[in-house]
Amino acid sequence: MLYIIKYSGPFGFIKPWTAVRDGETFSQQFLTPSIVLGIELKLFPELLGNSSVQKIKRHRLSYKSISIQQEQIHPKSFIVKRQIASRPKAILNRGVMINPVLHLAFENLQDAEKASMEHICLCRNEDLLFPEEEIRTMSEDDFNMIEGFELIFGKSEESFMVGFNRFENANPMYGRMEIHGNPVKSESEE
Repeated sequence: MLYIIKYSGPFGFIKPWTAVRDGETFSQQFLTPSIVLGIELKLFPELLGNSSVQKIKRHRLSYKSISIQQEQIHPKSFIVKRQIASRPKAILNRGVMINPVLHLAFENLQDAEKASMEHICLCRNEDLLFPEEEIRTMSEDDFNMIEGFELIFGKSEESFMVGFNRFENANPMYGRMEIHGNPVKSESEE
């Protein structure tokens, strides 16, 4: 049996790992292993120092739509002209998820209860998701019926590279995408 917590919020930004090179980025429809680990470390700070996911057994992400927003960015380097240092500015168009819903699955009730008392961030500190009070119990088969995107971690014939793991010396991360039902909800499907 799995213990499921549903988190939701008005918006969330999952930064694509290519965002530093792209002029236009969209939120990923999946959580990378390092994002799930970051969420787990926020929920269970006693696990700080671990470099792999221990307690979150499954996850499922859905959302209503993606809104394109502009963000002003500065490169790391400075330009020096006439003894004045300045950093040029650029505009990045980024896609932000509207009304994301994330289901997290745990194997034991104590972990689920602790996680249900905390908010989470998908990647940026201002993009908060809050838990529902109810902790649902369901089988793995029932969890598979929840609509959404899920990245199954690990390298296999079907997997693709999803970024570099900031917790493991920037080693490449791999996974295969599973899409269940209709993960992008319309207004009438709420």
